[in-house]
Amino acid sequence: MTDHLPLTSPQDPKPGSQSALRHRNEQLIVATLRELGPLPQAELARTTGLSTATVSNIVKSMCAEGLAHTSPTTSSGRRALAVSLLESPHVVVGIDFGRSHVRIVLASADHQVRAEKSAPLPVGHLATESIATAATMLADALAESGISRSDVMGAGIGVPGPIDHRTGTVIRGAILPEWVGVNIVARLEEALGMPVFADNDANLGALAQVTWGEHSAVRDLVFLKIGSGIGAGLILNGAPYYGHTGITGEIGHATIFDQGLVCRCGNRGCLETVASTALMIELLSRGEPRPLTVQDIIARATSGDAAALRVIDDAGMAVGRAVANVANMINPEIIVVGGPLAALGHILLDPIRRGLTRHAVPAIGEATTVVMSSLGDRAEVLGAVSLALNHTRKH
Repeated sequence: MTDHLPLTSPQDPKPGSQSALRHRNEQLIVATLRELGPLPQAELARTTGLSTATVSNIVKSMCAEGLAHTSPTTSSGRRALAVSLLESPHVVVGIDFGRSHVRIVLASADHQVRAEKSAPLPVGHLATESIATAATMLADALAESGISRSDVMGAGIGVPGPIDHRTGTVIRGAILPEWVGVNIVARLEEALGMPVFADNDANLGALAQVTWGEHSAVRDLVFLKIGSGIGAGLILNGAPYYGHTGITGEIGHATIFDQGLVCRCGNRGCLETVASTALMIELLSRGEPRPLTVQDIIARATSGDAAALRVIDDAGMAVGRAVANVANMINPEIIVVGGPLAALGHILLDPIRRGLTRHAVPAIGEATTVVMSSLGDRAEVLGAVSLALNHTRKH
């Protein structure tokens, strides 16, 4: 029998590692027991497709961790051990800070969401104020769900910008310039009173696709978040790719036009200056009595408004051109598009595909699938949950 592909492990230096494989298989066993109830180990192996030795070893570890227990039973007239799940009180928290929102999810080790909250934040919000808001929301979520703070093992944090993983500091290029230079890890550990693990929102979106989405078997994936900023998260050989300092996937700062607008990063003609939702809002709000919102743009495009369709088509082609360079370099199996424009579906995907196939090596462009994320605006916070789970499992 063939065991399933490994689960990604953020910042794991060994893609496709045995620990990642073991975690993926444990998830499969937990899901099977949750759906079917107690099962003999042999039946559990047949149902999951895992080898009997793999099931035996994982069940033994789960029992030691208090996640399962075994009891004598009979199977096909023979003595056997039935495996049952034990519900653990432990949870982790995922927090996604956006340009104008904060979202929190509490989830258990078997990926069951126990509580979820979101709140708007003012554009240009300061780290101190936003962290205080998140801490209050977490306290409320714990109280409402009856979960003790002592049962929270740690928190995964997502921010819309690059983080230097050596220092835990937000660096220049973030959508939240007010957060640049902030040691987000230290600040949140102090505010929340628990271990904190932080990452860029696009990286967490990619992690969510292979832990919560339908792409768990994909080994090479690009998650492309298109919003006020544009970023890419990379899954290579079954694990997130972080590079030397943890700053990867900054596709929003790929130069598209040498003589284009000056970008917030200091360069000129970056992808974000021609394809972000901020640029779309600016273009389509001209002559309007009030600035449009992303939802306004989606509504106009889906109703066939020519100006909205043209702006989205131009943006999609530019994104496709930029992502073609990434595809030529790493040859991903799938590109998943997420962010606030996900409701546009093929209206945005079609020009991205055209840009990709026009500028990628033909064999790569034709073999790369481009789809919308099924996780919607929850992708980043669910990825933050997975980040926390992967780190707390190591301790």
